[in-house]
Amino acid sequence: MFSIFQATFHNLESSILDMPTTLITKPTQKRWHMAFTTIYCSRAFSSSPMKKPRKNYSPVSSNRVVIDILEPHLCFSKIDQSVLTQIVKQKNVDQLRKYDGVEGLASDLKTNLENGISGDVEDILRRTKAFGSNTYRRPLAKNLFYFVWEALRDPTILILLACAALSLGFGIKEHGLKDGWYDGGSIFVAVFLVLAVSAISNFRQNRQFVKLSKVSNNIQVDVVRNGRRQQLSIFDIVVGDVVCLKIGDQVPADGLFIDGHSLLVDESSMTGESDHVEVDLTQNPFLFSGTKVADGFGRMLVTSVGMNTTWGEMMSTISNESNEQTPLQSRLNKLTSSIVRYFTGNTQDENGNTEYNGSKTKADDIINSVVSIIAAAVTIVVVAIPEGLPLAVTLTLAYSMKRMMSDNAMVRKLSACETMGSATTICTDKTGTLTLNQMKVTNFWLGQDFVNEMGSSSVAASVIELLTQGVGLNTTGSVYKSISGSEFEFSGSPTEKAILSWAVSELNLDMEGLKQSCEILHVEAFNSTKKRSGVLMRKKGENTTNVHWKGAAEMVLAMCSNYYDISGNIKVLDDLKRKKFDAIIQGMAASSLRCIAFAHKQVPKKENEEGKNQIEESCLTLLGLVGLKDPCRPGVKNAVEQCQYAGVNVKMITGDNIFTARAIATECGILKPYQDMESGAVVEGVEFRNYTLEERMEKVDKICVMARSSPFDKLLMVQCLKQKGHVVAVTGDGTNDAPALKEADIGLSMGIQGTEVAKDSSDIVILDDNFGSIATVLRWGRCVYTNIQKFIQFQLTVNVAALVINFVAAVSAGEVPLSAVQLLWVNLIMDTLGALALAIEKPTKELMEKPPVGRTLPLITNIMWRNLLSQACYQIIILLTLQFKGEAIFNVSSKVNDTLIFNVFVLCQVFNEFNARKLEKKNVFEGIHKSKLFLVIIGVTIVLQVVMVEFLKKFADTERLNWWQWGVCVGFASASWPIGWVVKLIPVPEKPFFSYLKRRNSKAV
Repeated sequence: MFSIFQATFHNLESSILDMPTTLITKPTQKRWHMAFTTIYCSRAFSSSPMKKPRKNYSPVSSNRVVIDILEPHLCFSKIDQSVLTQIVKQKNVDQLRKYDGVEGLASDLKTNLENGISGDVEDILRRTKAFGSNTYRRPLAKNLFYFVWEALRDPTILILLACAALSLGFGIKEHGLKDGWYDGGSIFVAVFLVLAVSAISNFRQNRQFVKLSKVSNNIQVDVVRNGRRQQLSIFDIVVGDVVCLKIGDQVPADGLFIDGHSLLVDESSMTGESDHVEVDLTQNPFLFSGTKVADGFGRMLVTSVGMNTTWGEMMSTISNESNEQTPLQSRLNKLTSSIVRYFTGNTQDENGNTEYNGSKTKADDIINSVVSIIAAAVTIVVVAIPEGLPLAVTLTLAYSMKRMMSDNAMVRKLSACETMGSATTICTDKTGTLTLNQMKVTNFWLGQDFVNEMGSSSVAASVIELLTQGVGLNTTGSVYKSISGSEFEFSGSPTEKAILSWAVSELNLDMEGLKQSCEILHVEAFNSTKKRSGVLMRKKGENTTNVHWKGAAEMVLAMCSNYYDISGNIKVLDDLKRKKFDAIIQGMAASSLRCIAFAHKQVPKKENEEGKNQIEESCLTLLGLVGLKDPCRPGVKNAVEQCQYAGVNVKMITGDNIFTARAIATECGILKPYQDMESGAVVEGVEFRNYTLEERMEKVDKICVMARSSPFDKLLMVQCLKQKGHVVAVTGDGTNDAPALKEADIGLSMGIQGTEVAKDSSDIVILDDNFGSIATVLRWGRCVYTNIQKFIQFQLTVNVAALVINFVAAVSAGEVPLSAVQLLWVNLIMDTLGALALAIEKPTKELMEKPPVGRTLPLITNIMWRNLLSQACYQIIILLTLQFKGEAIFNVSSKVNDTLIFNVFVLCQVFNEFNARKLEKKNVFEGIHKSKLFLVIIGVTIVLQVVMVEFLKKFADTERLNWWQWGVCVGFASASWPIGWVVKLIPVPEKPFFSYLKRRNSKAV
């Protein structure tokens, strides 16, 4: 129904996403049914879905320009923001030509298209003042009063307020102002507490999602400033910046294309069109903030930032509000509604007579009867439904989400926390996840000679020149030489940086001189399908045109028909020589090296004269082979073994050579030494792709390593595993991994090497790209699931006991032993304090010793049924004995007896909370000294209970108890510990209880 007392614990940055309020009761008299119907109907009307009108935006095609009004700056007097915005937003090529194209605008913006802006503090301040910053104005965050109003709209709260008002009025009427306000006033205080805590909890939850949004939006962007390529936060981009774009990047601002090759942009986030748009210098040089690079690479000149971009206009209307409901919360809501449906009946009293006889009943009696009906109904309703379950889910998810952030895992979707706990298979990448992604060239073969031993000085100068061209021009990386000239900085992917570093140190590559002396005619960008990149180039002042290819060694080798030896002679690559090269490649791969080949071809003058800007892919001459070492991450083997021990199958899917993949997989423990390619444990992507559907379904479980795989192969494997009932987690870092990340039950993207497209498609971002962090996420996921099960067992015990006791008392005596205020206090213990105490249990080693839950196992296991039914039965026996025989046994008044019942009931829950800590283990105190918050909550609960009984007599409707009576209460409650210990000796079948009921029903049918 509601939750209380959460906001007291400031160290828990968590809150309530969704608190369904549902009411149940099983009445046996007409008055119970009337009250239930009133509450249930009000809930039904209030929970009707209210659809918000959706707004469709097509900002690119719009003629309306929304910009910040900025006064022209003295330093940029030739251009103003409105012109820049109009040119890009309206794709106005004619207006761009009036300003002499991109070069003219760059001049007006005081930008050097090669070296970028100066980037000093004064320059950045001038540009920010003239054109604004790259931040967005978002709708004002919801304040605390908004959430108070939302809580007030809860029908249950409204009913309680009405009940409190009526109780207050009739209490004062009957007993006078001095004594008559207690009952109504008590309910008012309780409702105020509920409102305050509920509003504060929701308010803090909203703030947490705003913080998460800021973290996830803080993208790193490659920018050229003062001739140096560097990574900056997207929020630090200013107008005039030169930004480098590659596959998977998000365009950080509106701008214009400077140069690049094969640049395709996905503008679906802006226009809704799924087709990729080609960006070039003549027809379409316009780039929009928020779009994604689908292929190729290029550089852009930033013309608008922040609110002056098309994306900024759209973002200003988008709220960060998230009402996401996790699968486990949905399952709990189904559990709640099933209880409602079960207990909702059209019952009558024993005689079938109606209590209301129209005009024969006096008005005062009618009103007093209505108040008592509502009060009694609310009393049962308060404890009947396990409404604390969604709260427990939210607390557990939010707590684990915060802790996972400190363990290098940023959760983008709350549902992933719990789903990860059910994972049965993890499909992981190799580079950067299992390995450090710190590449270094360790082997260099030229022809069939191992150059490392002889040194590069023994290589012919003509071959060195061709190699430096192949490395320096066919790359997306860059080399920056410091002013002192002694140190070099390399940027780009780890592979590119390693090759450039090797070429500078071993081949004396002069990147700047090479670019000045050569002209690039055409570029074939690298992608994960082709696994190679090519460039068509010509030396300035010469007519000779050369083709350079670089890529996966066996693929480039297949394109070659000749090779250079160390002396620079070209030799024919016959079958015998080809086998020797294959053996060299396999030897490097078996040593866990990534093999890269370089090939070259001089384009005939005749073809050159025809002006064909296409790159030859056949009859190439092999220049050389390099082997790059990427060592495994420390501790990765232990993390893999932990997952395997927990029953989770780990598969490695990589684009590397099959021999490299096998060597790394064996080193990491994914592949056992006795497993080989003949056993079906290692396959290539093309082989898996060509299987029939039946063959794939048969072999997919046996596969441990898939090499030379494409993103499509990864997607295919995920689909097969899901069809076989697995809960699949997949890692990905590239743009093409997006389909597999979305298809998987849990998508895990890489925070360092991952593209923005991959991150947007994932559920969790692994911030350090480490497989060890994935194992940590798995452990936290299981912890979430187990903590929820602990709370379910704890709360259902209370629900069953309270419902039976109140039901029996109502039938036999016409009244319930616990008042509304007392049951509100019990609800507080069950919901908020209980959820908080059990939700923050940390992961233990035992969690990784159990098999995964998977998709089919029930939420409430046989072990939980055994535990909760035994404790509930004990509590029912004790409390019913006190209800009917307590006055005689203890020789006390009915008021004291009711207090004894209340006290025993609450203390039973306190002691049973210890039992709930361990579902299977007999020692429930293990590790309790580490759960300091749990002990604090237990202590607070006991202190508040003493205050309720001893000092708040009129508020809580209790009587003071003496020491002996307190001892009796503690004795009855503490018996739940030995009972819990004994019950755990009783074995239970592994097959769920309800499966037997289903079988009987099917037989009966």
